[in-house]
Amino acid sequence: MELPKIILASASPRRVELLRRLKLRFDVQPADVSEVHSDHLTAREVCQVNAYRKARAIAKRQPDALVLGADTLVHLDNRLFGKPADLAEARQMLARLAGRKHEVVTGVCLMRLRTHECRTFAEGTDVTFRKLTAKEIDRYLAAINPLDKAGAYAIQEFGDWIVQEVEGSFTNVVGLPIERLQAELANWPNERPEAF
Repeated sequence: MELPKIILASASPRRVELLRRLKLRFDVQPADVSEVHSDHLTAREVCQVNAYRKARAIAKRQPDALVLGADTLVHLDNRLFGKPADLAEARQMLARLAGRKHEVVTGVCLMRLRTHECRTFAEGTDVTFRKLTAKEIDRYLAAINPLDKAGAYAIQEFGDWIVQEVEGSFTNVVGLPIERLQAELANWPNERPEAF
């Protein structure tokens, strides 16, 4: 079955690039919604809630389209790392992650409002950082813009400077679990749509 028109509810150039790899036609319409962050929710729950909110905001305007919302967070010791507010916070994040294994979680929501179809899921990837000195952290921060990246890093930009090992989906760390997304799209539409 042919997919309906796809809309990516994200301004992320990384997600646009990853979605292009699937050779799909899609439009980009960033969702202007405030992201939810709660200590009462797990990283997977937070990402799925935010992905749902982004998809729903666009789906309300484009009910016939298949809208893709996504949200990525870094998770370590029950602490969630979103996008840093400034370079000082970015430096603190990288210092906490240095020499340790953390999880990168991306929540994805596929929604078509007209037919009440919705599928939401989250993927996790374990990433182990190298031990980093303050000088190495400063060098990395000088090479990238950390302020629009969860956990203050981009694995695809000089990732070998800071990352020792990746266990799981590499594209999930970039911002979209392409392998899982491809499988979900291949099975669209749902046989039993979720209520929302």
